[in-house]
Amino acid sequence: MFDRIGSFVPVLRWARTYSRHSLSNDLIAAVIVTIMLIPQSLAYALLAGLPPEAGIYASIVPILLYAIFGTSNALAVGPVAVVSLMTAAAIGQVADQGTMGYAVAALTLALLSGVILLAMGVFRLGFLANFLSHPVIAGFITASGILIAASQLKHILGIPAGGHTLVEMVEGLVTNIGATNPVTLVIGAAATAFLFWVRKGLKPALVRLGMPAGAAGVATKAGPVAAVFVTTLAVWALGLEARGVAIVGAVPQSLPPLTMPSLSPDLLGALLVPALLISIIGFVESISVAQTLAAKKRQRIDPDQELIGLGAANIGAAFTGGYPVTGGFARSVVNFDAGAETPAAGAFTALGLGIAAVALTPLVYFLPQATLAATIIVAVLSLVDFSILKKTWTYSKADFFAVAATVILTLGFGVELGVSAGVVLSIMLHLYKTSRPHVAEVGVVPGTQHFRNINRHRVETDPSLLTLRVDESLYFFNARFLDDILQDRLAGDHGISNVVLMCSAVNEIDYSALESLEAINHRLKDLGVGFHLSEVKGPVMDRLKTAHFLEELNGEVFLSQYDAWRALSRARHVPDGAPAI
Repeated sequence: MFDRIGSFVPVLRWARTYSRHSLSNDLIAAVIVTIMLIPQSLAYALLAGLPPEAGIYASIVPILLYAIFGTSNALAVGPVAVVSLMTAAAIGQVADQGTMGYAVAALTLALLSGVILLAMGVFRLGFLANFLSHPVIAGFITASGILIAASQLKHILGIPAGGHTLVEMVEGLVTNIGATNPVTLVIGAAATAFLFWVRKGLKPALVRLGMPAGAAGVATKAGPVAAVFVTTLAVWALGLEARGVAIVGAVPQSLPPLTMPSLSPDLLGALLVPALLISIIGFVESISVAQTLAAKKRQRIDPDQELIGLGAANIGAAFTGGYPVTGGFARSVVNFDAGAETPAAGAFTALGLGIAAVALTPLVYFLPQATLAATIIVAVLSLVDFSILKKTWTYSKADFFAVAATVILTLGFGVELGVSAGVVLSIMLHLYKTSRPHVAEVGVVPGTQHFRNINRHRVETDPSLLTLRVDESLYFFNARFLDDILQDRLAGDHGISNVVLMCSAVNEIDYSALESLEAINHRLKDLGVGFHLSEVKGPVMDRLKTAHFLEELNGEVFLSQYDAWRALSRARHVPDGAPAI
């Protein structure tokens, strides 16, 4: 009974074996991740069009809830760049930024996302994320990274600009470029250059100076904190606010408040599709990170339980002043590298952020928004990977066009259309590939009982016997394709007296495919041609036995293709060393 409850509440499992050693490692990881998350959470909240404190709030209760219900020991849940951008695009259509309605819409979006994720977990629908192919996801994230970076240039320049597409953003920047604030530009450019150098050059520099590699890595992760400290101090000491430098301003000095999402049918209806897209993208990103990190320690991630953990985290964000959250790549890797052993590291991180929300928020009053923009730009540009275009062009033209279309649509029409197109293109690509399965005519390899493609290997065939190997399960959308291939092959060859369908790669035959096989059987019977099956898998045979197909089959079902060859081939050739039948 306890184990069954523990499968739904994983904290009950790992807490029983929690040790002092794990506590020490989790505390160290939590301190490092907390330092990283403070500026990052503020920045992502601004990216979502929300007050900076919303980022802190979205990083406290959600992390605690994930620690209870999640299965990853290293996944760090909270605001991420892509979801923040999608949040801004979604709620920007139903409310004006800076209004109470905008904040309520963000809470409602988090609630909807949480309910969707929770429902998917309860009904074990984690497999639905597979409808988004990895190349399409990579294309969407690359395009989103460009959009996010472009959206932050206005803060670097200190000018007003807007837009949800790359064209709109560039147009806004060009139109207002003359109003650039020189002081803001200096701060933003310097912070961006420093953060880029920190990513690539700080750790090697510290190691050369004699610092241990581990400590140098920690110092590198704390780079954004240094940028925040220096630029905040400069704005305060030099009075740069009076010179037009935009600052974060007053941030409430409190723990996350109790908030209430709107249950208005109109608002719920308007946000339902964006919430579904955010849920899918967030889950795909989160599960990819969690499984990658778990594999390094030979641990197991339960995708359906991850849905429940992420769902609980988003519902928690909805009632504590946050917005949609998911597992972040950068913070999770930092958490893993810092030595996190259990989800308790996330709980300690939440505790650290809670202390920061109560005691440290006055210190960010003079934090320039240009520094937060620099933090975002440096973080998201690491997500941009145009090599996926070259890789897919070389490997699969269909995948390339799907990726290219996703990138172009995201940049040209915004993230919602981009991710929607990605989902549709992923499904269409799968249907296209499976609707035209690879069907090979096979013959026996001399001296063996193996059958291979006649166009790839030197094999023996019998003019009276046609064997087709179908390398795909048979469904309603590809059954007609097999029928067409068979008709084309028989149309020009009147010497064929038997046809064998080799089913070694067929894992499923649905009812539409069954009807197509029945039609093929009747057609071949009318032509005086035997229709046979070979190497049918047990589950497929069990399904066929429930219908009348086997009773009406104009031929036999052979255990192996070699048995069919021996029984039906006029040559009746016996390979050397093969047993006689």
